[in-house]
Amino acid sequence: MTSSVSSTGSAASDPLVSVANTGAGTASAAAAGGSVIDVSSLVSELVAAAQAPQESAIETQTAAVTTQISALGTLQSALSSFQSAVTPLATASAFDALSASSSDPTVFTATAGSDATATGTYAVTVSSLAQAQQLLSNVFAGGASSVVGTGTLSLSLGGSSFNVDVDSSDDTLQGIASAINSASGNPGISATVLQGTDGAYLVLSSTLTGAANTIQVAETDGGNGLAALTYPSSGPTANYTQQSAAANASYTIAGVSGTSASNTVANAISGVTLDLLGTTATGSSATLSVANDTSSIESNINAFVSAYNTLLGSFNSLGGYDASTSTAGPMMGSALLSNIQSQTNEALYNVVDTGSSVYNSLASIGITTNSDGTLSVNSATLNNALSTDFSAVNDLSSSGSVSEESATLTSQSNALTQQSDQLTTQMAALTTSLTQQYAALNTLLSSLQTTSAYLTQAFATLPLVQGQQEA
Repeated sequence: MTSSVSSTGSAASDPLVSVANTGAGTASAAAAGGSVIDVSSLVSELVAAAQAPQESAIETQTAAVTTQISALGTLQSALSSFQSAVTPLATASAFDALSASSSDPTVFTATAGSDATATGTYAVTVSSLAQAQQLLSNVFAGGASSVVGTGTLSLSLGGSSFNVDVDSSDDTLQGIASAINSASGNPGISATVLQGTDGAYLVLSSTLTGAANTIQVAETDGGNGLAALTYPSSGPTANYTQQSAAANASYTIAGVSGTSASNTVANAISGVTLDLLGTTATGSSATLSVANDTSSIESNINAFVSAYNTLLGSFNSLGGYDASTSTAGPMMGSALLSNIQSQTNEALYNVVDTGSSVYNSLASIGITTNSDGTLSVNSATLNNALSTDFSAVNDLSSSGSVSEESATLTSQSNALTQQSDQLTTQMAALTTSLTQQYAALNTLLSSLQTTSAYLTQAFATLPLVQGQQEA
């Protein structure tokens, strides 16, 4: 039932007001021409109006801190990559590397290790190469399947020996060769059956070069079932023909004679290894050159320049302004970024006391600045500097610009780590603040919802007030 109160005004006055809850009351009020207050919508709008500004401010703060942390991470990564390229040039030991070369690589090749210390040139002669012994047995007319006999063979190579027991399961020439190859303790004797037009032959080859690495074969079972395979053999008929004698390499370096059991000579010149490949003609020699390894230094300098240009690109993207998109970098105007750029440039462009009036800056050795700020390398100028005054280039890098740059990068990296930690702390504080603010909003919302429920219930018990025409 709906009660009404008539106005005392004109005969056809407008309705005063209608207050009702949603549902049937709303429908009847609308039918009667009244207006209705939607309490739920009103409360929701009030909450949204209170919450929106705070949410917007919170989101803005969060985005700003997140962007700064990301930008610092990008910058620190770029500086770390640049420092990796600087490190190989920042110490004097980086310039200690030597290279070794041969004037005739058909005679020998050469390499210099990290322990090579002396430069120089040396005349090298090679009169003979180291060889491994190889033996060819007498022919076995029955071929590889010829039965030789049973028993025990003792084979030795240099100072190492091993036994091979031969029974009826492997008493053929091929069976014995396989037994030798698979024997435990074999120091390097390879057995092969070679088939010829007149029969099969057993070939024993040493895998070790050097005069001391000779092959011996004896039968130790007290019988003579395997006597045809012993070496050296007794009696008027030899069991093997020597195809290649065990021999040392023979050479001279700067007139000093030497021998080697292998064709790799590693102990003649400290830190330098020669691989002998051929012999020199009588009265002639090849030249060994040990010099500063300028190719590695050039490679490291080019890597340094490339890394700097990549770092400069990071500087520009983080602190620059893109006019085409009207977008500012996340660290534009940052004092930290400006300071890092300033320190980097100062370290790069300093004039260094190297003892040379010519080679005392990066530009003087061919590292120049382009119009866009990037660096480039003039290879001809760099090569000339390395060949003319190697020590000055060394000093410029190890105690000058590059060394200063390395120290600067370490300091900058530490500063970035500290700044990143501060932002992380700030983000944690912001998280606490946000939690508190959202808790307050939830409390407000709960309070308004309680009020809404109360008002809805209260309005439901009020009579509908509207105007009526007089009769």
